[in-house]
Amino acid sequence: MTAGTERKPVIATPERVRGKPGFPRLGGVALGVLVPLAVLAAWQLATAAEIFTPSQLPQPLSVLSALGELVRRGELWQHIAISVQRVLIGFGAGAVAGLAGGVLVGLYRPVRGLLAPSIAALRAVPSLAWVPLLVLWLGIGEGPKIVLVAIGAFFPVYTTVSSALAHVDPHLVEAGRAYGLRGLELLTRIQLPSAAPAVFAGLRLGLAQGWLFLVAAELIASSKGLGFLLIDSQNTGRTDILLLAILLLALFGKTADAVLGLVERRAVRNRF
Repeated sequence: MTAGTERKPVIATPERVRGKPGFPRLGGVALGVLVPLAVLAAWQLATAAEIFTPSQLPQPLSVLSALGELVRRGELWQHIAISVQRVLIGFGAGAVAGLAGGVLVGLYRPVRGLLAPSIAALRAVPSLAWVPLLVLWLGIGEGPKIVLVAIGAFFPVYTTVSSALAHVDPHLVEAGRAYGLRGLELLTRIQLPSAAPAVFAGLRLGLAQGWLFLVAAELIASSKGLGFLLIDSQNTGRTDILLLAILLLALFGKTADAVLGLVERRAVRNRF
């Protein structure tokens, strides 16, 4: 290196870290497909070897035929639509309540001392334990189903948001106050953005929990929905439809999580 010249540091830009655009993402997708393909192959081998009876484990083609049957009868889209509607409304309500509760408990110590122990106790209540009480209070319409999904979504959002806000870097908060930020403006411009990864992690956990609580919700006098399809197929001995319902719940749960993951990446990228 000649005199007067200076070696410039190599900055690890996102392009340098990722390498060729799109390659890691495509590689990750291909890698993620390996386990489902392996499960499908093992499923086919187990049915071909007659390890299980058809009533215990039907062949993959039988499940595909059940899918076609429900489509021809016009039932599948009704089950999917009502379940997605219940999850979206319940998740929206539970996430809003979880964010509000998390902000109050995370930022204010008196509120934390007052509410945190009771909420922690309620979080341990199983989903099915809420069903009789919700039916007693709200009847057997859509109300208790949506409320049960909202309960499932509330706790993960509340827990992660309250914990993240309670541990926000105090130097950032002091810097915001030095610039005259107070109250809601401080929350929206400093505290929530600094806790954004944890907030989105809570939202994604809450959405997954909402799908889990959906099956319990659709035990409440339902005649439609993927949870109803799951229970009804068990009662009628249609294992092919039962497996189809499980696969659809997994598919839509993963799709919803992927969509929220895209929103998270866009929000974090725009913020930072």
